Amino acid sequence: MNPDAATPRPAGPALRLTVLVGENDTWHHRPLATEIVHRAHAAGLAGASVFRGNEGFGASSVVHTSRLLSLSENLPVAVVIVDTEDRVRAFLPRLAELVTDGLITLDPCEIVRPAAPEEAP
Repeated sequence: MNPDAATPRPAGPALRLTVLVGENDTWHHRPLATEIVHRAHAAGLAGASVFRGNEGFGASSVVHTSRLLSLSENLPVAVVIVDTEDRVRAFLPRLAELVTDGLITLDPCEIVRPAAPEEAP
């Protein structure tokens, strides 16, 4: 049995929290994205994923890219968390101390659960 199968997953209206930071950003010598994911897990949120960008810029207006000739070491990273609106908004204060130089966005979304596989005879 899949251990995640016992955890109820939300369906229907939800809120997507996206945290944009640099891959070199840290919290107490730990990657910031990792700290956010572990705090989201400890808070019981439905899930969190980290995506590394190939290119981007932020408030500094410095373009960071993964292209060979540029060799940037601080590429953009997005941490995406989706859960019910109440649970995501309750998590926001936990981000306040962590994200001092990034961008946090909230977007309404809908969770669509796939149909359950047919039972084997």
